[in-house]
Amino acid sequence: MESTNKTNNSNKGVKQLNSRKKFIKKFLLWFWGLFFCGLLALVLLFVLTIYGVFGEMPNVRELENPDIYVASEIISSDGVVIQKFEKEKRIPVEFQDLPQTMVYALMAKEDERFPYHSGVDKKALFRAIVYRGTRGGGSTITQQLAKLLFTQREDEDGKPSYNGVSSNKIGRAFQKIKEIIIAVQLERLYTKDEIITLYLNKFDFLYNANGVATASRVYFNKDVKDLSLSESATLVAMLENPVVNNPKINPENAKKRRNVVLSLMKEQKYISQADFDSIKETQVKIDYRPVKEIGEGYSAYFKYALKREVRAILSDYEKQTGKSYNLYKDGLKIYVTLDSRMQKYAEEAIEKHVRYLQNIFFKEQKGRKYAPFYTYADQRDKPIAEVYNSIMVSAMKRTQRYKFLKNRNLTDEQIIEEFKKPIELQIFTWKGDKDTIMSPWDSIRYHKHIVQAGLMAMEPHTGNIKAWVGGVNWKHFQYDHVKQARRQVGSTFKPFVYATAIKNINYTPCTQVSNATYTKGNWTVYGNGAMMTLKSALAFSKNAVTARLIDATGADAVIQMAKDLGVESPIPRNNTIALGSADLTIYEMVGAYSTFANYGNYTKPEMIWRIEDNNGKVIKEYEPQIREVMNEIYAYTMIDLMKGVVDIGTGRRVRGMGIKAEIAGKTGTTNKNADGWFIGIAPKLATGVWVGWEDRYAHFASTSIGQGSSMALPIWGYFMQKVYADKKLAISQEDKFEKPESIGNNFSCDDLASYGDYDGGYSGQRYYDIQEEVDNVPTPAVPETVNTKLKKKDSVNFDK
Repeated sequence: MESTNKTNNSNKGVKQLNSRKKFIKKFLLWFWGLFFCGLLALVLLFVLTIYGVFGEMPNVRELENPDIYVASEIISSDGVVIQKFEKEKRIPVEFQDLPQTMVYALMAKEDERFPYHSGVDKKALFRAIVYRGTRGGGSTITQQLAKLLFTQREDEDGKPSYNGVSSNKIGRAFQKIKEIIIAVQLERLYTKDEIITLYLNKFDFLYNANGVATASRVYFNKDVKDLSLSESATLVAMLENPVVNNPKINPENAKKRRNVVLSLMKEQKYISQADFDSIKETQVKIDYRPVKEIGEGYSAYFKYALKREVRAILSDYEKQTGKSYNLYKDGLKIYVTLDSRMQKYAEEAIEKHVRYLQNIFFKEQKGRKYAPFYTYADQRDKPIAEVYNSIMVSAMKRTQRYKFLKNRNLTDEQIIEEFKKPIELQIFTWKGDKDTIMSPWDSIRYHKHIVQAGLMAMEPHTGNIKAWVGGVNWKHFQYDHVKQARRQVGSTFKPFVYATAIKNINYTPCTQVSNATYTKGNWTVYGNGAMMTLKSALAFSKNAVTARLIDATGADAVIQMAKDLGVESPIPRNNTIALGSADLTIYEMVGAYSTFANYGNYTKPEMIWRIEDNNGKVIKEYEPQIREVMNEIYAYTMIDLMKGVVDIGTGRRVRGMGIKAEIAGKTGTTNKNADGWFIGIAPKLATGVWVGWEDRYAHFASTSIGQGSSMALPIWGYFMQKVYADKKLAISQEDKFEKPESIGNNFSCDDLASYGDYDGGYSGQRYYDIQEEVDNVPTPAVPETVNTKLKKKDSVNFDK
């Protein structure tokens, strides 16, 4: 019995052993099967990634030239490179110029086994996978360089965006695979020293501090080779997060993370305990020196308008040919119609006169509680404080600071409190940017005081734009007043009404129209009751006459005339447009006026002459877009009418500036002096000028200084003085408007050639005694005062 039990137990043990062996064999088969399948899948994944299945990968040429960006050049019509499309300003540094402490800090913080691996640190990568990144990332310095160079692309505004990789875990996994592949390739192409140099040269440290050499100047006002141990560790700490660890934005956190870097250097024997102890309690001291933005200055407005045009052209070219170009790295040659000399003269003219206007405006607003704003009829039912606050809050919400605070889940009330706390900031002045202590709220109010201006000049016969000044300072006011901003045009719209009357109902310069007060429905336009010829009425900008003209022609006909003359902005369908209630651009107005000087043919204003690639292949060549709007007789008649504005009317100040040439022009002033205009046409050059403020609620109280002949016309005069003086431009005061041979007796009055004195009763008045009628057109509303003598550490509080 006992023997039988032993036998049974023995058989049972054998079966269990065999079963265990089968299980182990089966397990090993599955294990190795899964292992090799996983390995095969991983290899396949890498192969597919290399061939770009999961997104574009750089080719060998890109890897060999990872940091070469050839800026596209903007070349003026006189052969001067006036601007470049640069992706970034960067000062490259060589490895031998890097402080040894910075190299050690970088390796200690980011990649302690950097000298020994081939692009991928397997130990660090395994640790990152197992602990899901909670005990440090697995990226090496080479992988981080790969990420900077190749897994990021710029969007159409030049900002980085990951190359089609989503923010989820799968997307990040694919991105990590790309980085590994590129890192291995980079290690084969570059030495360790070159990789470190490339990485530090490429990193963006914020505040336009692109690369470590620029960062050392921005934050410490030093050459990179002169950085101390503490400063080197501070910049290395910023590699982790340039915002959170920024010594300007977050000095306490910058100190904390700097000490983490120093602690790692101590652990890895790069520095001693004494070195660490001597620094750890010290604050991070910076000597902040900002770098100017790319394209700052007047021509930046032209550059950014040009960028939109060029991108549209390149997009169309890609659709037609399949060939794409990068504006920032492919070295295109963009030949523009702009003349660098005229551009300089336009910039100087604006600066000269706007400086003068600014001083007067500051003096006028001093002591006013709600400067620089005023209220209007449509806001009188609201307390002025409410109106003022609504404008300020609206302006606040357009700032980057507001968006930053909003992302931190602050309420609007809390944000306003933050905006009213004094801080160090920069403000615009005509003597250069000034560092001061001021609340962001008061900074907004201060900058609302700044007088703005825009100017565009073009050749009427070719459409070539020769000068373009969109504002007074691109850094502080990134809004183009040539083609982007629409402002009420006031009396500069009147020639469109006159042209319609001449073309459609056969009026002539000597047609008599009543200037008596005009009333229709709820609209009343005041006049003095005298009969006036069209010539005199336009010369002295009589509103009642213009109101009767649009009544005779109809608003639809005038709107159609404006559209035929190149106006694309919406125009209200009512008779108040006769006095300039429409919001139009300088670009549209100058193009329209040029039609009169071009024998009635509208030529679209153009800024581009030709675009070539870096091999000289033509991508786009300019072809004038021309259409006939009116015959040459009507066009010359309008020139003749507008010559009266300059010779005897509201534009006579031109003569007081020493300009004796034949000039046709028109002044414009909107309600409450919110906008001042002058558009002047010489036979070879048409130029439009607008002057105003960012908000219509800011304006001069007095029309004597606030009218177009005082605000805008002098800029035109200063500009043309220099144009005439530059003989190389071939624009002379002897130039004449050509009178069509066919003009004959085609009107119901005397031959146009006999019109010399016109309604000469005003000819004896001095130019500065003639004040145009301010166009009473609808305008918005609003409201405080500013200390204009701000010093570096002055604190300003408008509420006291």
